[in-house]
Amino acid sequence: MSEAYQAAWRDSQTDPDAFWMAAADAIDWTVRPQQAFDQAEGWFPGASLNTCHNCVDRHVAAGRGEQTALIYDSPVTGAVQHWTYAGLLDEVGSVASMLVRMGIGRGDRVVIYMPMVPEAIFAMLACARIGAIHSVVFGGFAAHELAKRIDDATPKLLMTASCGIEGMRTIPYKPIVDAAIAMAVHRVDTVVMLQRERLQAELDPSRDRDWAVLRATVAAGPFPACVAMAAGDPLYILYTSGTTGIPKGVVRDNGGHAVALAWSMANIYGIGVGDVFWAASDIGWVVGHSYIVYAPLLVGATTVLYEGKPIGTPDAGVFWRTMVAHRVKAFFTAPTAIRAIRKEDSEASMLAEIGTGDLAAIFLAGERADPDTLAWLERHSGLPVIDHWWQTELGWPAIASCLALGDLRQRRGSAGFPVPGYRLAVLDDDGHLVPTGDSGAVVIREPLPPGAFRALWNNRDAYTKNFSRFPGWYETGDSGYVDDDGFFHIMGRTDDIINVAGHRLSTGQMEQIVAAVDGIVECAVVGVDDPLKGMLPVAFVVARTGHDDGSLAAQVVAAVRHEIGAVASLRTVYSVAALPKTRSGKTLRGLLRKIANRQPWTMPPTIEDPEVPAQIELAIDQGN
Repeated sequence: MSEAYQAAWRDSQTDPDAFWMAAADAIDWTVRPQQAFDQAEGWFPGASLNTCHNCVDRHVAAGRGEQTALIYDSPVTGAVQHWTYAGLLDEVGSVASMLVRMGIGRGDRVVIYMPMVPEAIFAMLACARIGAIHSVVFGGFAAHELAKRIDDATPKLLMTASCGIEGMRTIPYKPIVDAAIAMAVHRVDTVVMLQRERLQAELDPSRDRDWAVLRATVAAGPFPACVAMAAGDPLYILYTSGTTGIPKGVVRDNGGHAVALAWSMANIYGIGVGDVFWAASDIGWVVGHSYIVYAPLLVGATTVLYEGKPIGTPDAGVFWRTMVAHRVKAFFTAPTAIRAIRKEDSEASMLAEIGTGDLAAIFLAGERADPDTLAWLERHSGLPVIDHWWQTELGWPAIASCLALGDLRQRRGSAGFPVPGYRLAVLDDDGHLVPTGDSGAVVIREPLPPGAFRALWNNRDAYTKNFSRFPGWYETGDSGYVDDDGFFHIMGRTDDIINVAGHRLSTGQMEQIVAAVDGIVECAVVGVDDPLKGMLPVAFVVARTGHDDGSLAAQVVAAVRHEIGAVASLRTVYSVAALPKTRSGKTLRGLLRKIANRQPWTMPPTIEDPEVPAQIELAIDQGN
């Protein structure tokens, strides 16, 4: 075990105020913090700062304006562009001017529904500059999901693009945005549209504004100054799936967020001024917020924005070519991406041919990294491959091997050890610590460290529920165990959220959609293991007599795709005579999961009809 890691973790537990006050020195403050934490006010009470200043302006002021800040690499369009910190300041300042001219100011919400283009980053940082609260919505979500987020965030403005590009497919965004605004109760008066060369959108002159035209009107400057924000003021709202199908708006503050992300870059990833960091994620997810946009720029590094796929744009060697071309030092992706590459290039011949350039380590997160995939990547890359674990609610890693602190301990199947600042445990249903090796609920001791959420937007009850089951602890919703050597193993969800290729999706929400399909009496959606995407949803439906004409499965798939989007990945539907239930009427979803995964199962003593599980197995066999 590394002495540096031991010392950092010990200091973070024995004197967290001193530990985090020292970490706060990495940030420029308008008003410096005098204390680290207050139970009522949160982290760094009384302090103020501006996150955009810390990401952009201060690096220019320090004489690093000509250093590359952002590399945009888009194999789907063939574009590769670079922005220096001075150039980034110009772009962000221009978008900030656009927002101010349209009446956007401190505390206003701005929804950003955009693909992986630089303008999306400019928009996020521009909001941070003027104190507006951005809410980025993943471009793969359908109109219904976008409408929910509009109604919850109540934005004054929506920023979008004419299209997104997914592999070889062009997805028009304008029809989705129009439909979402029509569905939403909250009225959005202004939409700013970035016209892309691939597909131009027809604008509604009464509502839509052209991005390029607005940009030209503010080109001469001057740009708005950075607004000083209290450390606890919201920086952004990021929606994550809720178990009821109602999205939860995770609120991220300014001060704790900046301190935690800067600390993580230096002490987990080993990234500092001038280093190139690439997180192959999407800005619509928390990894994109934290490790494409904010963390690299906070520490003066170079970040890579990649618009493409791990395969098919054009092949399974594109990740390796990209990291070599841009001299990437640390790379962050999801296990799903590596599984996709392995499926296409099982012998890693393209990796062997291209190499990894200056890469020092590969980090995996977003879902559990299966040991086989991790071993394959370690063997063929010859690099440390570090699985680590965190959540949207947390904003930065909670379990990891802190490589930059010299902690090289790894165990395949484990996410590592608690990151300094976090105190984790595994509890049974009664709130007692479970014995080593036994599974239970993974929890984190209060107060959560800087960077973690302290609110859900407009939903105090849902927020406090996270802390109600185990007083003094945050319930992560994940199950896991600690082995004899102290390694933490995260095994899956304790609720109905499943992880599909790094995307957290609610099976409960899918069930509501499936149940609304005409002809379906009842249904259950469960997550099953998938070698490529980690998990996939599978639906079991009971049809009304005479309604299963062979088209029901297609209707179910289409309904889920329409309501949630293709990201749901529901493609398998089994029509069954009955669902396995207890005598009290509870559907035995755990049993369904085991049967669908072809795992050993035993007959539950409370089952109402013992013949149903065999009928389910037969339906699966016939379906295959």
